[in-house]
Amino acid sequence: MKYISSSHNPIIKKLLLLMTKSRIRREEGLFVVSGHRELSRAIDMDYEIEMLFYPEEATEPEDVNGHEGSTFILSKKLFERVSMRSGSEDLIAILKVKNHILEDLLNHQQNRVLVLEAPEKPGNIGALLRTAAAADWDAVIIANPKTDLYHPQVIRNSMGGVFSIPVALDSSNNVITYLEKNNFNVFVTSLQPEAKHYKRVEYKFPLAIVFGTEDKGLDAKWLRKAKKIIKIPVKFPMDSLNLSVSAGILMYHCEKQ
Repeated sequence: MKYISSSHNPIIKKLLLLMTKSRIRREEGLFVVSGHRELSRAIDMDYEIEMLFYPEEATEPEDVNGHEGSTFILSKKLFERVSMRSGSEDLIAILKVKNHILEDLLNHQQNRVLVLEAPEKPGNIGALLRTAAAADWDAVIIANPKTDLYHPQVIRNSMGGVFSIPVALDSSNNVITYLEKNNFNVFVTSLQPEAKHYKRVEYKFPLAIVFGTEDKGLDAKWLRKAKKIIKIPVKFPMDSLNLSVSAGILMYHCEKQ
């Protein structure tokens, strides 16, 4: 183990760049996880550790013993400086990213899939992944992704859910083709007049529920391909619900049904 106390150390500079720059994460194929809970869930899903960072006097958790990455001990002051959640973390890790190929989902034989088109807010994406994992859905597909899946806020808001459920990334056209080829019943969400109340339709499996963005909704191609267009009614003067709240309502309702 190497002791580091300076923020000018090249390894610390790399760590900070990975925390703040999505371009660097893409180029290096690496990302940062903070906290033992999130790291433990990543290890359970076979993510590979590149580097581990501990504050002084910390104890290495048993589930990371024997990892092949490099381990560094940081001075207390430096660890607090680079920590994304000051005072609440026991370790920081750099992990290798995984491929999120749509066709790989076939190996899991999913029958309940949440599809998100062009989500942009990392916090929303993280909350959606957390809810989908908690509701025991089989996969999440992000069509036309606008935000790095390994953005620190995605990981933080998902509470490790990003590691607990299969995630695929692809274009909307490819996702539609995938769902059709695998005979998914596609239910899309919209506030259009012809949309049906979500409690007044029958959900058939295999099932894909598709959400657009809060401001723009779904591309028209999804509406043309849908088996059903559904909505969650909202009382005036409200005109919409938060995306993660809406998805949670529907995922748990389908589970109950």
